[in-house]
Amino acid sequence: MVLDAPTQILTTADEIVPTGSTDFAQPDWQQAMRLAIRSASELRRVLDLPPGDATTAQAEASFPTFVSREFLSRIERGNLQDPLLRQVLPIREENDVLDGFGGDPVGDNASTIAPGLLQKYARRALVITTGVCGIHCRYCFRREFDYSAASKGLSLQSETWQPAVDQLAARKEIDEVILSGGDPLTLSDLKLDRLLSAIEAIPHVKRLRIHSRMPIVIPQRVTDRLVNRLRSGRLAAWMVVHCNHANEIDRGVEIALSKMIDGGIPVLNQSVLLRGVNDSIETMESLCRRLVDLRVQPYYLFQLDRVTGAAHFETDVKFGVAIIDELRNRLPGYAVPQFVVENAGKKSKTPLS
Repeated sequence: MVLDAPTQILTTADEIVPTGSTDFAQPDWQQAMRLAIRSASELRRVLDLPPGDATTAQAEASFPTFVSREFLSRIERGNLQDPLLRQVLPIREENDVLDGFGGDPVGDNASTIAPGLLQKYARRALVITTGVCGIHCRYCFRREFDYSAASKGLSLQSETWQPAVDQLAARKEIDEVILSGGDPLTLSDLKLDRLLSAIEAIPHVKRLRIHSRMPIVIPQRVTDRLVNRLRSGRLAAWMVVHCNHANEIDRGVEIALSKMIDGGIPVLNQSVLLRGVNDSIETMESLCRRLVDLRVQPYYLFQLDRVTGAAHFETDVKFGVAIIDELRNRLPGYAVPQFVVENAGKKSKTPLS
């Protein structure tokens, strides 16, 4: 497939195709996964950054580096403070051990009702589809999650997945299923179709929600085939993407988002308030305006989940409240996300403003 709109993409570790070029073959999404940066040393080299040291190597040892070249192409070379880079580069602060930060900050383990199946809230259940992502965000609340029960593939005849499907079928109060991970859109079309078909066969399930960063980090994953499958299914399908900064949105992302929306799939966005990334009124205003201009509704702005290794991203709750209050003065109501935190054991997200 030839790129049909201006963008910038890395095709090899050292080659950046200039913005606006259309004389190269864009890798399909599976090839893009194979081409991703898989070490901090490679990431630093490609972006002309100084080498790391033993402390940064220790941080990477606890959570490996994985950055798509599409996302990489949006990062400013040589700038250690680039807001996109800060989300993916291992740094020494991840080694700090602080009270209140742990491996399961949102209570996933306590909410597991079958292998790969969580239920925290009324009438909704969440399927951990895979441990694979298109990018490793350093603040990920599941960076220490045990994916062993959910990473053996999606053969619905396997012992791994049939209990989850059986539980969904048995709990007749569940009318919405959320696909999460990892990232559900890293599943092949065949595996995703098998899972969707199994969920669609459960009469009391009415809605499907897919939480994915892939439309942002590898936008070519949003194919016509994917959109058609979601649109033609029995369930009302919603897509929830994850974008933290307006610089994450290039022409390829615009096309992916438009393809879903034009295909009848509503798109919402979730962000995390991150120190040094988007912790300013101007940055959040820019992101929210960019999203609504693309017909994507800002849905949630999360206070950081207190996972081990992410303390350096945390901002004061009062600061987040102040950002939201000012956004209400600057933006129409539909463009202002809800500022919330997820607390383990609670029956819903907790509003903070």
